[in-house]
Amino acid sequence: MTDLVVRRLLIDLETGVPRRWAGGDAFVSALFNALSMSFPVGEQFFIDSLRAGVKQLPQDQRERYAAEVQGFIGQEATHRRIHALFNGHLDRLGYQNTWEARIARRTPLFDQVDARHVVAVTAATEHFTAILAEWMLGHTEVLQGAEPRLRTMWLWHASEESEHRSTAFDIYQALGGNHEWRVKWFRRVTLLFLTDVARQTVRNLWHDGDLFRFSTWRSAARTLFGEHGLVRRTYQPWRAYSKADFHPRQQDDALSRDWLRSNAAQFSEVGR
Repeated sequence: MTDLVVRRLLIDLETGVPRRWAGGDAFVSALFNALSMSFPVGEQFFIDSLRAGVKQLPQDQRERYAAEVQGFIGQEATHRRIHALFNGHLDRLGYQNTWEARIARRTPLFDQVDARHVVAVTAATEHFTAILAEWMLGHTEVLQGAEPRLRTMWLWHASEESEHRSTAFDIYQALGGNHEWRVKWFRRVTLLFLTDVARQTVRNLWHDGDLFRFSTWRSAARTLFGEHGLVRRTYQPWRAYSKADFHPRQQDDALSRDWLRSNAAQFSEVGR
């Protein structure tokens, strides 16, 4: 079990956001904007899935995980609120969020299925966010030149995603979820996640008039496939999820702990 702290981020999200807030890099800005667009409705799905999952646990297991799940819900609710504020600035800049609408259409499909399947989807998606978080914390140069408040927002979110990376996985295991269905849902989530983030990123670039610029695709190649690129550095952690003996705690969280310790002035603790 993990002791999860709920934190209040101390940054200004009232001030507007420039289009290329990530150090002027059109691709990185568009990619991170796309990810943010999925968070409010996605985080709510995670919250609801764990609430449903915990209700199906035996009483002793429910008590065992109660504090951790409450911390998970508190962190995800805070992420949802912060990114809703950020996304409000994107709305005012004229971006169209089609990813959120697709998630909203899919969510009702889970209303009639066993909670184990819903938790399996959450566990799979949480693995994506955890490996993305570790990459971001290990390669902070991707946000070089970004507005300090937004750089802080993303690294805080990444640190907490790493911190609670095993919660949904452990609830799935406690519910008796098996390896076969865990991997099936991970493959489906992989297809949907990669398709959705690509579609929304392209839409954002089209809106900015940057889709067909050479500099955009040079940045995309470097960010995704360069020596320290996202795809290149997360492929092995992505594959690890399909192993029968996998557990999220096999992923080192030292970078997350270091960032939270070194940046304690950027937030206040509101619950534990």
